Amino acid sequence: MTRTGIDLLSAATTRIERLRDRFDKADRVVYRFRQNPMSILGLAVIFAFVALAVFAPYIAPYPADAGYQGQPAVHFSQSFEPPSLDHPMGTDQVGRDILSRVIFGTRISLILGLVVLSIAIAIGVPIGLFAGYLGGGIGLVLMRVTDVFLSIPPLVLALAVSVALQPTLTNAMIAIAVVWWPWYARLVYGEVLSVREETFVEASRGIGASTPRILSRDILPNILAPVTVKFSLDMGYAILVGSALGFLGLGAQPPTPEWGTMTAQGREFLPAYWWYSTFPGLAIFLAVLGFNFLGDGLRDMFDVEVE
Repeated sequence: MTRTGIDLLSAATTRIERLRDRFDKADRVVYRFRQNPMSILGLAVIFAFVALAVFAPYIAPYPADAGYQGQPAVHFSQSFEPPSLDHPMGTDQVGRDILSRVIFGTRISLILGLVVLSIAIAIGVPIGLFAGYLGGGIGLVLMRVTDVFLSIPPLVLALAVSVALQPTLTNAMIAIAVVWWPWYARLVYGEVLSVREETFVEASRGIGASTPRILSRDILPNILAPVTVKFSLDMGYAILVGSALGFLGLGAQPPTPEWGTMTAQGREFLPAYWWYSTFPGLAIFLAVLGFNFLGDGLRDMFDVEVE
């Protein structure tokens, strides 16, 4: 066999071994995830909420009564009906079906969480990458700014930003994103400090790779696991904070079917019409619980620790 043939055979063997290692690692990761029943339950709950959000117009028994796009259909003759076969979660003070509003509210809560965390990651991850890799004065300044934001209680800062802006769903997302990005910056900063001195990073520096290439091709792929775990855990908390702002009147405004806003409206009629606040509050509870269970499962699966 020629030298070229030997080299090709060696390269092919190396690739096969790498693929085998990746498949073995993937099998171990999936196995660890499946060993945690709570993570499976969390995944099922999240899938259920995603299905409700995607197919809300087809699942909701009274789509028009959901108050969707600010066009509520009111039926005063059916106001405050208790849970029944026609209205499994009862009706509100103007006769709107609460089940339909809760289903449509799933869209708003999931979108809020995704938008908030996407903004937080888009801001926090680059800051953590550059601060951790470059170090020196640049890293010091970036992390001191991050520490300033971390020193303020998250809900207090979100409330302050919301008060400064007009109370809307969009401004609530901005307020929560302002609170969240420092946590990703701090997490990524710590991960980069532990990765930047690895052999493969030194090898990239040795062949003259640029800083952006090293960050994007060598460091970032190796710190995605803790970021993914934190994202899954934070989805529930972002939904909870968004609902808290809605409950306080600083988030989505009526007649938008947002869970926190619905809970706040229903508290005025407690305890006589308990179902008005109970079911939106239960939706918040289940969403937060589902994402927490999934996050715990992913943490065990990737065997990482996040703040």
